[in-house]
Amino acid sequence: MRIIAGPCQHESLGQSAEIAQECKRVCDKYGYDYYFKASYDKANRSSMNGERGVGLAPTMIDFRAMKETMGIKTVTDIHSVFDLDTIIYMYDDAIDVLQIPALLCRQTDLIVEACRTGKIVNIKKGQFMAPWDMNGVLSKTEDAKEVWITERGTSFGYNNLVVDFTGMLYMVDNLGVPILFDGTHSTQKPSLLGESSDGNREYVPGLTRAASAMGISNFFLEVHDDPDNAPSDGPNMLRLEDFERTVCDIHRYSYTG
Repeated sequence: MRIIAGPCQHESLGQSAEIAQECKRVCDKYGYDYYFKASYDKANRSSMNGERGVGLAPTMIDFRAMKETMGIKTVTDIHSVFDLDTIIYMYDDAIDVLQIPALLCRQTDLIVEACRTGKIVNIKKGQFMAPWDMNGVLSKTEDAKEVWITERGTSFGYNNLVVDFTGMLYMVDNLGVPILFDGTHSTQKPSLLGESSDGNREYVPGLTRAASAMGISNFFLEVHDDPDNAPSDGPNMLRLEDFERTVCDIHRYSYTG
């Protein structure tokens, strides 16, 4: 059982360390293996005016410091083979899991090269992908140490996402790799007319309870100390103060049959 949790963007060492410390405390309390996640660059923002992050080098240096002082495991998303090469050759000890963003989940070269690094690779299932289409994605991961698939909601129309629980069950029963449920991005409302995305964080606890009761034991949650002022994904991120209650519910409703 594992939980990936952290802010959308890495904003500072102090803030990320504070979030990671609380998330690790909660995950340890309820028996979940904790991975801290934050992005060094949000390369797929809907607008040129969107804040993208502090950059690769500063983020990796801070991640390395957090791993050394806090003993946490780290996740970051990658958008290009160039960035991947930089991480592996210069900051290999800063990252435990490489994440393929949903919009790049069919990007063959990026997936193949990530799987050759010896890192765990977490692939976010595209909002445009059917559950069974992920078999084709997994065919590109033969060299991987370990692969995870994360469900983050599916587009059944413009500017809205729906959680397909039957699709998650299909992936659990047929893909042969750990399946995670991203309860926060699943409440996102993708941008309209190029403006910032909206979201409904109040739906996150109910969706995660349902997924846990259905048999999902691995989760992805974006968490922030002040989500209303976060540079990205604020409306769908959990408040840090609500993280323990959400994890407690996941644990309490977990399927044991």
